[in-house]
Amino acid sequence: MTELNEQQFLMKLYEVVYKLSGISKTQTYRFKKEWDELLKEFNPNPHLLRQYSVEKDKFLKDVNYRIQILDIIRLSFDDGFHSIKSLLSTLYNHYFNDSSKFTQEFLENDQLELKYFIAKEILGNLFQYNQLEHESVPLKYNILARSYLMIKLKGQTDKEIKENLKKINLNLTLTELRKLLKEIVDDGFLTKTKKGKENIYKLAKEIELSEEGKKKFNQVLRPLVDWPTLFWRSYYNIREINVTITEGAKNPELLNKILSKAATQGYLACHYVFENLKKYYEENQ
Repeated sequence: MTELNEQQFLMKLYEVVYKLSGISKTQTYRFKKEWDELLKEFNPNPHLLRQYSVEKDKFLKDVNYRIQILDIIRLSFDDGFHSIKSLLSTLYNHYFNDSSKFTQEFLENDQLELKYFIAKEILGNLFQYNQLEHESVPLKYNILARSYLMIKLKGQTDKEIKENLKKINLNLTLTELRKLLKEIVDDGFLTKTKKGKENIYKLAKEIELSEEGKKKFNQVLRPLVDWPTLFWRSYYNIREINVTITEGAKNPELLNKILSKAATQGYLACHYVFENLKKYYEENQ
C-alpha cells in the first residue's frame, strides 16, 4: 500500500475530489439529456447529482472549506443512488405502463421481454444497489435478474432461490416466493418440475429481444439503461486514497482506518469514507 505524509495525502485527496467533480458534471449532463428525450413527460425533474466545484488552494489550506466540500460529496453519493432509483421507478411505474411511445416502438413480444431484460442489465450488474433497494422494480423481475445465471447453469429449487435472494437482503417466505415464481413461469421464462418433495425451476428461454427489438432498444433505451452501471463504476471509485498516512496527521490510526475502506468500490464504502473524513477534520482542526 502507498505510504504518504499528511501533505501528500491532502494533495491526493484533492485530486480525487477534483476527479469526482468532473465525473458528476459529465454524468449528470448525460443522464438529464437522455431523460429529457424519453422520460420527461412522466417526471420533468428526476433526482440529479448536486453540482460542485473545488478551489485547490482553499481545499488544501482551509479546513472548514475542506469539510464543506467533503460533505457536499457525501451528499452527492446519496444523489447518485436516488438518480438510479428515480430511473428504475419511472421506467417500471410509468414508461412501461403509461407510455404510448413504448407500445408504438416495441413489438408486443418484446414489451414483456424488456421488463425482464432491463432488470437483468441494471440490477444484475449493481449487486450493492440491489441489496439496498427493492421498491422500484416489481419483485418478479428482480428475482429473475438475481437468479438468472444460476438457474441457467443448472436449475434451482425454490429453497435455493430463496437463500440466494437473502444475499440482496430480500427475505421472502416460500409462499411469497412461489407465488412470484409462478408469475415468471406464466410469463414463459421458467419451467417448474417436481423431484421428490422439491420444486425445480429451470430456464424455459433466455431473456432476449427480437432482432427488431434489439435495434429499437439500442436506439431508444440503451443510453439510459447503461447509465447506472457506467456511473456507479466511475463515481463510486475512490481507490486512489486507499493509502497509509505515515507522519504529520493527528490521530493517524483513525485516519488510516477510514482510508482502508477506500479499497472497496461502491456507494457504501465511498459514503463511509467521506462521512468519516468530514468528522475526522471536524474533530482534529
